[in-house]
Amino acid sequence: MANTKQAKKRARQAEDHRQHNVTLRTSMRTAMKKVRKAVAEGKKTDAQQAYQAAVPLVDRMAGKGIVHKNTAARFKSRVNARIRAMA
Repeated sequence: MANTKQAKKRARQAEDHRQHNVTLRTSMRTAMKKVRKAVAEGKKTDAQQAYQAAVPLVDRMAGKGIVHKNTAARFKSRVNARIRAMA
């Protein structure tokens, strides 16, 4: 447990930042799920719209360090390939 005043404050800040990051990560994952759901249902136009909405969100999270940049790139690449493969 934190003993000094500074350590106690850092512990409080760390918890606040963690909760904020959880919120951001959840919103990103929800956007990703919307894209995957549209692809699974075979709705190409919906999938493209959801993808275009999700990409800036995913890039923003990668820029903030919420997810690794390669994880963001992998998501975008795989989902875009699935959308392009749709009839």
